[in-house]
Amino acid sequence: MKLYAHSCEDQPFENWQPLDIHAANVARLAAGFAASFQSSEWAAAAGWLHDIGKATDTFQAFLRWENSLRDDWTRQHYQGRSEHAWAGACYVEQRLSKPKIPLGRPLAYVLDGHHGGLADWSTADAGITALRYHLSEKTSWLANLPMPEWATSVAMPARLPPFVKSHNVALWIRMLFSCLVDGDFLDTELFMDAAKATHRPIFDTLDVLKTRLDTHMNQLMAKAPDTHVNRLRASILTMCKTKAAHASGLFSLTVPTGGGKTLASLAFALDHAIRYGKSRIIYVIPYTSIIEQTADVFRSAVGSDNIIEHHSNLAPEKDDLRSRLAAENWDAPLVVTTNVQFFESLFAAHPSRCRKLHNIANSVVILDEAQLVPPEYLEPIQDLLLDLTRNYGSTVVISTATQPAFQRLTPCVEMIDDPPSLFDTLRRVAVEMPPDVHEPISWEGLATDLLCNESVLCVVNRRSHARQLLALLPPDTFHLSAQMCGAHRAKVIAEIKGRLKAGEPTRVVSTQLVEAGVDLDFPVVYRALAGFDAIAQASGRCNREGRLSGLGRVIVFVPPEASPPGTLLKAEQTTMELLASGLTDPLDPAVFPKFFGLFFASLNDTGKSISELLKPDTSELGIAFRSVEREFRIVKDDGQQPVIVLYGDCAKWLAQLRVIGPTRENMRRLQRFTVNLPKYVTTRMRESGRIEVIGEEFWALTSEKWYDSRIGVRTDDLCSPSDFMVMERR
Repeated sequence: MKLYAHSCEDQPFENWQPLDIHAANVARLAAGFAASFQSSEWAAAAGWLHDIGKATDTFQAFLRWENSLRDDWTRQHYQGRSEHAWAGACYVEQRLSKPKIPLGRPLAYVLDGHHGGLADWSTADAGITALRYHLSEKTSWLANLPMPEWATSVAMPARLPPFVKSHNVALWIRMLFSCLVDGDFLDTELFMDAAKATHRPIFDTLDVLKTRLDTHMNQLMAKAPDTHVNRLRASILTMCKTKAAHASGLFSLTVPTGGGKTLASLAFALDHAIRYGKSRIIYVIPYTSIIEQTADVFRSAVGSDNIIEHHSNLAPEKDDLRSRLAAENWDAPLVVTTNVQFFESLFAAHPSRCRKLHNIANSVVILDEAQLVPPEYLEPIQDLLLDLTRNYGSTVVISTATQPAFQRLTPCVEMIDDPPSLFDTLRRVAVEMPPDVHEPISWEGLATDLLCNESVLCVVNRRSHARQLLALLPPDTFHLSAQMCGAHRAKVIAEIKGRLKAGEPTRVVSTQLVEAGVDLDFPVVYRALAGFDAIAQASGRCNREGRLSGLGRVIVFVPPEASPPGTLLKAEQTTMELLASGLTDPLDPAVFPKFFGLFFASLNDTGKSISELLKPDTSELGIAFRSVEREFRIVKDDGQQPVIVLYGDCAKWLAQLRVIGPTRENMRRLQRFTVNLPKYVTTRMRESGRIEVIGEEFWALTSEKWYDSRIGVRTDDLCSPSDFMVMERR
């Protein structure tokens, strides 16, 4: 009987997809994806064998039954839905087993997980999903599996690629997994939904993008006023393009805030990618609040059809079928994404998250504002980035004004010829540190100081601090925090920019969310005591364009309340230690290796537990893939509850949610009107009737009166300020 991989509803057998054809197609695709990291034969074997479990009578009967072809043979063999992933895993384990060398184990992980995800080798809570269980309990079933002749003749790899060692085998297995699941998705889509497959985009080449960017930059420089700052930006661009000739590997881009590093780094990436045959550029940003701003800058430079954004706040008007399909596997020349998407995917286990990974290989990865790489995962992230550059053909750029001390990421080529000299030349502000870090100022005293300035930005560490200070200032003072939904923040930021550009008096109280990439330009900035990196980033919102006749003023103050325990407090304590040692200039690039060295040393954990889970048992190659995915979470949402607020045109999308339930469009729309709040706060709000639960899953405000047009969600009468001891970094 002819074997089939996929059926077509209401179509005869001859229109179904034969199993051998599907296997050959997936093998070809997967092998091509894996070529950039010397693993084509492994990926091809995975492609050929991933569906051999479909050769069973029970699976073939399942296909016939589901298509109403219920003859005597089908009734005899039908047993319901038939799982098939185990078969390939057991087959390679048996065929490639050698004493003390489980050579088939990498493929076993990949084949066993190609639908449900990579499993742990053996964990108590994984139960029957552990790979050890599948291999021990189901290998005996192979005796009853009618192996197709083409499956038994598949060329099996004889040895691991030379770069694969015990410390990096987990990433390699994850990359192989990515090649298989993407190939499987693409071939299945082509057969099952050819119309969808035709919408997969064809992008311009990187050469075309480079030409457009060069033209765009020439036009920008021709129009820009002949100022000191703009001349330095042109010099930075030239240095970045020059360094693109260096071989692939690790680079750093150390440029003061406002130095034009966003477009300069893109120019480097395009020149470097073309010179060394890279496939794409991936721009990684820490905050969703600025990702759309960066993507818009890139669209203006190289054309909107060549960029995909992959993040939770993607607006539907940018979320057409073309961009959705590309975002599934990052198959675009320029990807703009977040720390959360990038790093959590690289430590993931599920097919949908891992599918894109092979497209990170042979790419240029730019880590914008790299100082915000989550310190609690510092060790595994550094190891991963190093592995990408050494073994997967990637170039990684660490881009920031405040270079962190990444001890493991060496050697690293600095793009700027003389960063200290550049920082001195581009200095546009004077930072005034507090005379006594143990002497706080009152909120009333701080408010009085702020009122002495027509236009001023004050950055505090907590949402509760922002609200307390705002209450002491005139009603025309602007407020920015994560207690406002994304649509609200975007509108306020646009209004602030417009007022500053027009020279109108503008006072703003904000949390840290304005410090990375939000292009505000104030003559005076106040900053609550924090880490040297945060102070330097806040300084980038002061005299950004160098328009003042003298230096802008950045005043660091000690707030009335101490920071809560955690990384924020440790960063402040590190700053206090440096100040006590005589280092008082947070804009000196030489101070940041010292700051980050002390800060990282003060942390209780920098990801050692993740690194341990990734170390295989040398005798069994036991790796805890599923456990790592659970542990590696940049945004911990277990204590947070997303709440849909009533702002803008949210009401109509909320009404649609009530009537027809969640759809891709209304979920994307409502994401822009969502605020994360502590669960114990939302519980109180629900008990008081301020929140309703829609469909047992979605929490929403019951009235517009619970959302303030100035500060966002109203909770002051229900919660104490200590309820919001959270940082704004997301």
